[in-house]
Amino acid sequence: MRLFRIWLVLAAAATAVPAQTNTTGKTDAYGISGAGAGVPGPTNSTDFIDLYFFRGDDTNASPLARPNGSWSVRRVSLQDCIQLALQHNLDLQIDRYNPEISLYNLRANYGDYDPTWTISGQHDHNESGTQVLGGNFTIAGSVSDDNSFASTVSGSLPWGTTYNFGTLPSPIKDTYGPGLNNAFGSVGLTMSQPLLKNFWINTTRLNIRVAKNRLKYTEQALRLQIMQTVTTLEQAYYDLIYNRENVIVQQKAVELAERLVAENKKRLEVGALAPLDLQSAEAQAASSRAAVIQAKNQLGTQDRLVKQLLTDRYLEWANVVLDPSGTLAAPPPVLNLQDSWSQGLAMRPELLQAKMDVEKQGIQLKYDHNQIFPELDAFGTFGYNGAGPQFSDALDNIRSMTSKFYTYGGRISIPLSDTRTRNTYKADKVTMQQLVLTLKKLEETVMVQIDNDIGSVRAGYDQVQATRTARQYQESALDAEQKKLESGKSTTYNVLLVQRDLTTARGNEIQALDTYNKSLSQLSLDEGSTLRRLGINYEVK
Repeated sequence: MRLFRIWLVLAAAATAVPAQTNTTGKTDAYGISGAGAGVPGPTNSTDFIDLYFFRGDDTNASPLARPNGSWSVRRVSLQDCIQLALQHNLDLQIDRYNPEISLYNLRANYGDYDPTWTISGQHDHNESGTQVLGGNFTIAGSVSDDNSFASTVSGSLPWGTTYNFGTLPSPIKDTYGPGLNNAFGSVGLTMSQPLLKNFWINTTRLNIRVAKNRLKYTEQALRLQIMQTVTTLEQAYYDLIYNRENVIVQQKAVELAERLVAENKKRLEVGALAPLDLQSAEAQAASSRAAVIQAKNQLGTQDRLVKQLLTDRYLEWANVVLDPSGTLAAPPPVLNLQDSWSQGLAMRPELLQAKMDVEKQGIQLKYDHNQIFPELDAFGTFGYNGAGPQFSDALDNIRSMTSKFYTYGGRISIPLSDTRTRNTYKADKVTMQQLVLTLKKLEETVMVQIDNDIGSVRAGYDQVQATRTARQYQESALDAEQKKLESGKSTTYNVLLVQRDLTTARGNEIQALDTYNKSLSQLSLDEGSTLRRLGINYEVK
């Protein structure tokens, strides 16, 4: 049985993180309050986790209890998410059956070589009256009975030979009646071998080779689906971190705004501030609180998107809040355009599938070319006859192998025009040229995609550095503006502007980090190195 195995190689430093459960009714970092039972955290990571992509009916596995109106927090790493997705993602569960289907289709084509056993028996009874011929010559009536038996085994061989072994060329027959006792028959072997048409390749061999090609094609399609699913999950995980950090940024903006409101109230009480300035600060605080609500809503949407990628039982995860343990970092990229091109052209599943399409067309072209030739077949028959007064006597005579017979010869069939076959061959030659150009175009597309990805990674890294500098500058600017306000050299309006700029700068920084990490993930996908980079070993056995 063919197994589609995926090994998830987890980092050696990965450890289990206990679940964090809110049971006090307080608001956590996600802005959700309530009480609920604890949810188990991720299990201890091992060096290798075997995931057999063959059957999806894992009915006993249940990562979480059925939700009962409570909510809980589950802290997950990217590796935890990848492991869950490989086991439970519905797209993967659907696509992993395609190689299995192709394997069964391949085996079905080998059924053309299965021999066929045919056995039959028959009884005939015949009565005839007296016949009067010319000159009053009469032929007395007769009564006869015939028993006949036939058994043959027929089939074909992988090199095109057809065979038929058994009671050939006629069944064993026993005739009896008044004055009649006669049995005869023969056992032989007939074979026919094509020498031109259907010699290099025939319909059965064509179907088998194409089925083998399509099996490899579906295996690459599954590999592509795994890569795309994992990449989508990885990028969604980064977006989840971004949305979580964005909530924190907006909450810090609320803190700054409310602190300014509190300070302005004190200044208003001593007559050092106009009422309008206090109202401006309160308006800014209200706007910041609205931004927090919007950020939490976006975080919830992203949380549900990640869970959809992780599980095939969303009901069990509906009341679970994901808390990503990862952070958005920006390590300097190590980029080499030529190496990335080499990887992409060698490892992209789409390119490998396109090459398989060319290979499949080559198989079809070879078949069509062979069909142009005339049918030239060599054939032969060899066996032994048997006869006697009784059925058993005829069988004994055959077993003695004293009366042999044989036939050999050849036959040729030459089409006078063969318009259909020749034009089919020409059409397939043109199709081959088209597929080669399609492959060339796909290679060019892959190279452009990788070139664009590398440009995006470089720009993303520069963007991270620029936004980080801008954020640091805005933090210093806010500190200076607040000191100026305290000394009476600035206004509340100016402080509000700097606060808004700082919030924007913080949001821009985490957005740049998110974009940079997703650009690295996309480059890995377009290079075809996603599985290797994440330690996932895809094997088909």
